[in-house]
Amino acid sequence: MHALLLLHLVAAVLAPVLVRRWGRDAFLALALVPAAAFVWVLTQLRTVTGGGTVDRSIRWVPTLDLEVALRLDALSLTFALLVTGVGSLVLLYCARYFEPGDEGSARFAGNLTAFAGSMLGLVLADDLLLLYVFWELTTVFSYLLIGGAGTKLAARRAAGQALILTTAGGLAMLIGLIMLGETSGSYLLSEVVADPGSGPFLVAGTVLVLAGAVTKSAMIPFHFWLPAAMEAPTPVSAYLHAAAMVKAGIYLVARLAPGFAEVPGWRPIVLGLGLATMLVGGYRALRQNDIKLLLAFGTVSQLGFLMTLVGAGSRELAAAGLAMTLAHALFKSTLFLTVGVVDHATGTRDLRTLSGLGRRLPVVAAIGTLAAASMAGLPPLLGFVGKEAAFTALWEGGLPDRTAAVGVLVGLVLGSVLTAAYTARFLWGAFARKPGCADTALIHPPGRLFLVAPAVLALVGLLAGPFSPLLEPLVAGYADTLPLLVPEAEKLALWHGLQPALLLSALTIAGGALLFAGRRRVFRAQRRVAVGASADEGYWNTLQALDRLAVLVTGTTQRGSLPAYLGTILVVVLVLPGSVLLFRAPWPEEWRAWDSPVQALVGAVVLVAAGLALRIRQRLSAVLVVGVAGYGLAVLFALAGAPDLALTQFLVETLTLVVFVLVLRKLPKDITERHRPRERAGRAVLAVAVGALMAAAGAVAASARTATPVSVDYPEAAYELGGGQNVVNVTLVDIRAWDTLGEISLLVVAATGVASLVFLRKRTGAVDRLDPGELAQQETPSPRAPRGQWLSATASLAPERRSVILEVITRILFHTILVFSVFLLFSGHNEPGGGFAGGLVAGLALVLRYLAGGRYELGEAAPVDPGLLLGVGLLVSGGTGAIGLMLGAEVLETAILETTLPVLGDVKLVTSLFFDIGVYLIVVGLVLDILRSLGAELDRQADEHDPIDVVPGEVIAR
Repeated sequence: MHALLLLHLVAAVLAPVLVRRWGRDAFLALALVPAAAFVWVLTQLRTVTGGGTVDRSIRWVPTLDLEVALRLDALSLTFALLVTGVGSLVLLYCARYFEPGDEGSARFAGNLTAFAGSMLGLVLADDLLLLYVFWELTTVFSYLLIGGAGTKLAARRAAGQALILTTAGGLAMLIGLIMLGETSGSYLLSEVVADPGSGPFLVAGTVLVLAGAVTKSAMIPFHFWLPAAMEAPTPVSAYLHAAAMVKAGIYLVARLAPGFAEVPGWRPIVLGLGLATMLVGGYRALRQNDIKLLLAFGTVSQLGFLMTLVGAGSRELAAAGLAMTLAHALFKSTLFLTVGVVDHATGTRDLRTLSGLGRRLPVVAAIGTLAAASMAGLPPLLGFVGKEAAFTALWEGGLPDRTAAVGVLVGLVLGSVLTAAYTARFLWGAFARKPGCADTALIHPPGRLFLVAPAVLALVGLLAGPFSPLLEPLVAGYADTLPLLVPEAEKLALWHGLQPALLLSALTIAGGALLFAGRRRVFRAQRRVAVGASADEGYWNTLQALDRLAVLVTGTTQRGSLPAYLGTILVVVLVLPGSVLLFRAPWPEEWRAWDSPVQALVGAVVLVAAGLALRIRQRLSAVLVVGVAGYGLAVLFALAGAPDLALTQFLVETLTLVVFVLVLRKLPKDITERHRPRERAGRAVLAVAVGALMAAAGAVAASARTATPVSVDYPEAAYELGGGQNVVNVTLVDIRAWDTLGEISLLVVAATGVASLVFLRKRTGAVDRLDPGELAQQETPSPRAPRGQWLSATASLAPERRSVILEVITRILFHTILVFSVFLLFSGHNEPGGGFAGGLVAGLALVLRYLAGGRYELGEAAPVDPGLLLGVGLLVSGGTGAIGLMLGAEVLETAILETTLPVLGDVKLVTSLFFDIGVYLIVVGLVLDILRSLGAELDRQADEHDPIDVVPGEVIAR
């Protein structure tokens, strides 16, 4: 099972490359990934239907008792079949949905494949925290899929809406999962359901988990995000919003129902919201003219139906719910794919203009009719089997309260009437010939491959009805975990004889037909009783109110004075921690100012530099003396026997000076701000007091230690476990590798965000190179160096900006510095250095090229997108965890490989080296991002005298 998830990850990473190389046919290869998972799940069917489970577990973070625990039982197998089976067919559909050369298809392929893997992980996860991780991954990838390339405002708004609502529900769910785990004493989902515990934490945690489920599955009042998400491409609607993502909440409720259905509040929430959602969704579907929106509101209605069934907490309704879940995934994904074919062929989805497609596209009409018949609950489709099973269960009393069972049955019958009505409206709108309308012209007639996916899904839905008894062992494997509340459980079958459920089914069809026949009167009645407010408007009004409140709070508290903000913070630090330190802290018995006179000398230099920084009025000079203080700190590290820290501090300080210089180009030369003597005295007192406080805190912390430091064992652990003698480096890449991974992830996010603020219109890593058209405007006819010239693109610089000495030095030292950076990378495991230091040295080599030759020279030196380096580096570092797992170690634990090779002799390789290589790439990418944004981009804006490129047709407020 872990291999299947890893396979999806690899496929998602490779998907953009494959699409760019093979075009849209790459989707055919990507479809094999979920297809392989589908086949594997099928091979486990006999084990699961025989009452067994398939369990796999890999230890993740042993100290926190975290593990990658996966479990396949009847419920997870059912959803896994849906996720993988429908997923493979949707990817197959994409091979003809996208036009050749579509620029967004590469990104789409990666996101959709990653979503498929995340959804598969969600239904297989047996650990509460792992479940939450996959839950949020589906949220993130759905956001990316709905938003697309970000060029459409409606898509961005819909994606943001879905992200905010489902993430808010997910955060509530996280708190609930932790409460349930602590209450039950276990974080394994199977154990929590078996013994949930008791007490107020159980009730509160259950409600919070349900909050996550109802937002994910678009229950009222959070239902509006799903219709808005129809801005996404049709494959997204067919997969995420029919068969996968929206089923996550249904799956979670079904998973918890055996152990939590009797918890106070469970049934009122699940049954109440489910019925209300079914009725409101069906009612709204009757008003839609866009056939895709009609299906979207129909999906909302059907999700309410499913939530009611799987959350009821009885054996008979659970069986009906699982059968209906299968039916819904089949017919609704088919219908969305059919709408995609219609839209692709005609260019419209408006049922008022579509006419005669039943004759023009008979195969498409047949496929859509089969799926729609299942949605309406007509025999012999699987939808009929599931609906009749639900009616039978409630008629016979499938709830502990008989009155509640009757009420729920009435609600389901009314909802099914609406379902039949909007099903007829869909078929009429999509395929019927309207009086007075010409037949809709076909712009792009669909090919055979385009129809394979919806045809297969429709055929499976047709065959599943008559062969529904074959599903009984699978459905019973889950349903038998719930109590039986009726005298005898009814098995899934197409025909049970003449019984009340059959009459109710006929009633729903007849009622739907009457509503459709009187659709004009129904529509007029809906307009007369229309409610002015809506959940969608309430959402946007709430966001606007929050924006106004934020502006009000910000305007009141943030007055634009950085000294005032900093002074407030420092005064609070002095008053609160300072008073505790002064009156309660155990002060050291012995004070030692320095270990050697050299330290005192360096400290004096640092103090002098700090004093000069206060007096100097030129910004550049002030930055240089501040740099002296930083270099002094590096010297103190070296004197204290910490060469790694000293080397890193030297490199960071140098790079910081470069960044300051790049930024200062946009600021006035002198510091013009003047302060009165009293203000300067007050600031000096505050600064000295805070400095003394921090020194005292360090001394108290060092003297207050009573336990043996954990670092005492680090040298031995570094060699025995990490295979290295450099304790600092081994700590970063092995002992505390999780901390480092989190820090470099944050570094990537920060670098991307900050650089995006500089690239005012579009975040890009485009390489600056002169083309022939630009060459004609340059004094020197070629950006590339003629034979004998020192650097490649310095000819693009004005003569007064060139320095022959700097060019010569750069040409001599650049490659040497790069080689030295690689040496630091590979030697860091046993000697001072490592990926961070090596990356900084390589970055400084790029700085030298930029300073010598400008932005075009930087483009020649590093013709690569910095974002690519950042992403690859993070992938390499994170992928090291997978390497350790494959070699039998724990996640991010170093595995040591020793062998003997010809010529080289004995070779010892540690997997943490790859982690360090990722760090190296991230640091190089960060420096390159800084040079591209604060250097090359600002140069470009200055050269073009236009810091913001106006988009054609865009109105700029003045």
